[in-house]
Amino acid sequence: MTDMKKRPTAESKPVDHVTMTPGHVATMPVGHVTIADRRQFLIGAGTMGAAALALGTGLGIRKARAQSRAEISFASAAFFGKETFGDLIKAFNESQDRILVKNIELPPPSSSTEVYQGLVQQLARRNGTPDVFSQDVIWIAGFAAAGWALPLDEYFPADKRSAYFTGTLDACTYDGKLTALPWFMDSGMFYYRKDVLDKHGGKVPETWADIATIAAAAQKAGDIDFGYLWQGKQAEVLVCDAVEIITSNNGAILAPDGKSALINQKGAVEAIQFLYDTIAKTKISPQDVLSWDEEPSRQPFTSGKAMFMRNWSYVWPIAQDAKTSQVVDKVGVAPLPAFPGGKSSACLGGYQLGVNANSKQREAAIELLTWLSSTETQHRIALNFGLAPTRPALFQDAQIKKEQPFMASLEKVFTGATARPKTAQYAKVTLALQSGISKALVSGNVQAEMDALADQINKIVA
Repeated sequence: MTDMKKRPTAESKPVDHVTMTPGHVATMPVGHVTIADRRQFLIGAGTMGAAALALGTGLGIRKARAQSRAEISFASAAFFGKETFGDLIKAFNESQDRILVKNIELPPPSSSTEVYQGLVQQLARRNGTPDVFSQDVIWIAGFAAAGWALPLDEYFPADKRSAYFTGTLDACTYDGKLTALPWFMDSGMFYYRKDVLDKHGGKVPETWADIATIAAAAQKAGDIDFGYLWQGKQAEVLVCDAVEIITSNNGAILAPDGKSALINQKGAVEAIQFLYDTIAKTKISPQDVLSWDEEPSRQPFTSGKAMFMRNWSYVWPIAQDAKTSQVVDKVGVAPLPAFPGGKSSACLGGYQLGVNANSKQREAAIELLTWLSSTETQHRIALNFGLAPTRPALFQDAQIKKEQPFMASLEKVFTGATARPKTAQYAKVTLALQSGISKALVSGNVQAEMDALADQINKIVA
């Protein structure tokens, strides 16, 4: 995470930025100017409509006084790069003269609990603030089930959704309805040492069995200390690792309807067994992985002690920085492996967009939502924040390829993005998963622990 920039304090006069902590609710006037006549334009024009909005200032479109504009608010975790989300909102405000957006800045995503609590406190009031919000992908089902998120199907019909990765669309859908719009994403990915791999066949392994074989050979040869690093700590990241390996074996944690557990079925049990075996049988992973989350697993890899690693995209710039890495120019990235008959799966992360079901300015909120998720705005976010777009076409963009070459290389990785279990009870389900999978990895009694875990989850989602 880049350093947070100090933001100006909100004033009593109309502003386009308000800083808010979870315990503070900003009081903002809501205008009564409707823009229903623009709804069909937004639906029909898609990203070209958003592009026209983005170009508004450059074309000299008149900016009206704030009092004549529909006033709405946008709340998001604070991401920083070459600019801030406050700068994005300012750009939207300057691109047209119908809507004035006030930016509510929540804590950064590293404080996700505080971000979540801040959104819950506001949405639960059902007073329409914030009108538009961004949300961690794992909150979508809960917000939708609570009736806080507006279904978006009528605004974004099926033909308008094909421009997004299918994995993000799936994560944005709850109970058959689109309740969020894709914005930016991250996912798990497979890091490998190119120089060590060249000595042991040169081909990037595509199956988990190949990983075990190659990694064990490299360890035996003394080329590396650790064959494969992953995150086994009893935390959310363990669920992410489990989602990836289970899905790559055609297994699942929950049934498609989210109302019964499949974690004790063959595909899931074999996948968790493989993780246990990396420690106890093939010994390509150290016992310490059971207490590691992202950073403890990253450090041995960038210090040159490991051959393979599962982690997120943030590792790449660290691995290429000579001040922090012993493996500069020696690292490659690929989709995670799969079991025979399965396909690579990467746990989906990132923040997606939602509209408050109680917004008093629904059409204005939809216009902002459309602009934020447009090709042009996602392009800007990719370049200025380093956050990966949810539109596959942007990975072929010449400027992104030039300025963000690593990001541009990840289209195949993101194509396999898979959502975590979609259930309104996710907060309870993930705690059960963390505990149950952790017990299996410590004891080795995988089937028994998965049976017990399935019983527990069934009681939660029933």
